[in-house]
Amino acid sequence: MADPFSSILSLTRAAVERYDMLPAGASVAVGVSGGKDSLVLLVALARLREFFPTPFSLTAITLDPVFEGRQTDYSPVASLCEELRVPYIVRRTRLWEVVFEERREANPCSLCARMRRGALHAAAKEAGCSFVALGHHKNDAAETFLMNLLAGGTLACFSPKSYLDRRDLTLIRPLIFAQEADIARCAERAALPVVKSRCPVDGCTNRQRTKELLADLSAAYGSLNDKILSAMQKAGLSGW
Repeated sequence: MADPFSSILSLTRAAVERYDMLPAGASVAVGVSGGKDSLVLLVALARLREFFPTPFSLTAITLDPVFEGRQTDYSPVASLCEELRVPYIVRRTRLWEVVFEERREANPCSLCARMRRGALHAAAKEAGCSFVALGHHKNDAAETFLMNLLAGGTLACFSPKSYLDRRDLTLIRPLIFAQEADIARCAERAALPVVKSRCPVDGCTNRQRTKELLADLSAAYGSLNDKILSAMQKAGLSGW
């Protein structure tokens, strides 16, 4: 049977090498939401660790938003981490309580994202990690670029690799060359234990609308994900 991670591993290594994401001895916290992207990232890095020329270590970290006051069961993810020989940390947070009950945000995604970032960075530092790996892929990059263009009139996107001097943390995005469809196919074929999101606004966000717009435009003009990424690389935009 063909290895479901063959293509993803090649793309991951290409991104890691192009942007020098994993220097020797890097201690990497992998942000694991339980979704397909983060689980594929976790397995890809664990597999890459076996043959990459410079050694690095991994710690998986999950932030439970505790939606509606109920803790999420991440035991299937814990079992996967045990199989991969990756230490696993679950942090229960007040994300749901603050964003949806205390603040009652009309646009909750922005505040939630800021709180998640802060909590993940703090957990990574406490775990002794100096790198944080995130599961953003090529589609995410194209969507972020288009959202910034349409909403703010700016040419901007997150970087494949960036340094946060206030935290002394380096953020890396090893899946940045992978398409979301390939990640989804990999997760399904590998039977990864995806934990379904219970977020009440999942699928009803500006990002979802941008995703649908990109799909429509790509149907007419070819893959805009590839074209946008290529344009950012040629322009040297945001560290691309």
